[in-house]
Amino acid sequence: MATVKRFEDLAVWNAATELAVSVFKLTESASFRFKGDLVNQLRRAALSVANNIAEGFERGTTSELVTFLYISRGSAGEVRSMLHFALRLGEMADCTRDIESLVGSCESVSRQLYKWIETLKNGGIEGQRRLTDRSRAVYEADRRRAEFDEQLAIWRANMEREANEGVFGKAGGDGSEADRSTAASAPGGGSTGAVEAGTAPKCPACGRDMVRRRARDGKEFWGCSAYPQCRGSRSV
Repeated sequence: MATVKRFEDLAVWNAATELAVSVFKLTESASFRFKGDLVNQLRRAALSVANNIAEGFERGTTSELVTFLYISRGSAGEVRSMLHFALRLGEMADCTRDIESLVGSCESVSRQLYKWIETLKNGGIEGQRRLTDRSRAVYEADRRRAEFDEQLAIWRANMEREANEGVFGKAGGDGSEADRSTAASAPGGGSTGAVEAGTAPKCPACGRDMVRRRARDGKEFWGCSAYPQCRGSRSV
């Protein structure tokens, strides 16, 4: 079966839209005057039939489409139930035939939706996009690649910032979380090149242990283990 590209081309959507138009016209009759709750509920439910078909189709995946078609079918049942109520109310003598005709229209739309749902569940019409096993694997691979690229970009930005500031790495020292942050952020992990500390002095700015580091020119210095939150430093 050919793939339908627009929900406007669906026979069931057109039937559901005609159903809504007919419901709106019916509820404008004198028999429905002063029955605001019934009129409003009927109109909302009738609109929901076609709208859920359209929304499910535009969502793109088969599973989402099936879900919305079930909702649409439920709304068609709701319309049919209220039409039966209107008949039993006994105050609609002048439009009984129109109501009975709309009950038939609701049943027709429900049958079409049921057949379409069963076709979809058995691998027929698939909407605009369907995640098959192959496309799902491609999607997941692309997602993982994008996540890795994002992490790599962050890591490179950190390295460039430290290089510009003359400071490389935060590993070593007292082994605190701050010391390990740059190493952990690097894709795949690994050392950031900090010089292993001896007897670490305290930071003159915040009092934390300091870490022995190497500047861009190769000279060593003491830097605060809480860098970049604290930028205290002193000569070796």
